[in-house]
This record gives sequence, C-alpha cells and structure tokens, in this order.
Amino acid sequence: MSARITPGSRREIGLPAALFAKLAGRKMGTEPPAVFTTLARTRRVFWGWLAFSGTLMPFGHLSRRESEMVILSVAHQTGSDYEQAHHRRLGRRAGLSSDEVEALLGGPGVTFTAREQAILDVVAQLHTTSDVDDSAWSSLRAHLSDREAIELLLLIGQYQSLAQTLRVLRVPTDQPTR
Repeated sequence: MSARITPGSRREIGLPAALFAKLAGRKMGTEPPAVFTTLARTRRVFWGWLAFSGTLMPFGHLSRRESEMVILSVAHQTGSDYEQAHHRRLGRRAGLSSDEVEALLGGPGVTFTAREQAILDVVAQLHTTSDVDDSAWSSLRAHLSDREAIELLLLIGQYQSLAQTLRVLRVPTDQPTR
C-alpha cells in the first residue's frame, strides 16, 4: 500500500525538521522516521505536536515502560502497523520482555502488575467506549496520582490520534539500517 502523502524532503519540511528526523533515525537505527518527515510537512503544527507528544512521552510522569505499554496497546487496537513496528523496538528498550510486547500486540496473555493492568483496562475501555466506567476508574486511581491519571488519558488520546493519522495517510514503516 503506498503512502497517500509521501514523507517530505528537506526542502519540503525545512532544515530543522530534516535534521531532527535524521538524528531520530540514527537513534532508532533507521532512516529518518517517516512519522516525522510526513508530519513535518505541516511545519509549525509539527513542532507544536512534537512538544506536546514529547512532554507526555518520554518526559511525562508515567514510567517509560508504562508509556510504551499504552502505546503498544493503542497501536494494536487501532491497527496501526507503523506504531506497532516503531514501538515494538522502543518497548523492548523500555524494559518490556518479548512476551509482554507480543501480549500487548494481541498475542498470548501475560500477567502484568495490578497498576499496569489498571492502565491497560483504561486503554481498552477508551478504545471501545470512549469512556471509563467507575470500576475501572476506581482501580486506576488506587495506583495513579491525579497528575498521572490525567497524563494517561492525554497519552492515550494522543496516540489514538497519531495512529489514526498514520493509518489514513498510509505512512510506510521505517526499515532498520543496522
């Protein structure tokens, strides 16, 4: 399936975005990530989105492991091949085992901590109902502070939006260079 809007060239996205994408690709072991070179076509919107996204992950109050669990779960539920491929690697770097990554992507179940399961239950409910029932909310709040609970909801929404955008645009997955 070909991209509906192709990743932009340096001229199309600007030198700062091209340099950022190149550095991100080096860190990931890929060419400049298509998520960045495609979204950077919006120029100013890209930088605002990047600041928002980066504030939630990796600089949010949830652990990197928990953030990656959320992102992988959202990627699976939304059918985002790009996010599944991209965050499979990042999830492993954040301390998720191969079995945990596969479980988050719809494979055989594994046991997560009570805190992690409460987070995953909220991800699933938001995907299916766009709401969280009182039981799941109570379970979540037994483990997360006000700040963490709000950030979790924003992280889920941010990655649902991103996954949807990448899927609709048919953004190609990044190929490893090493």
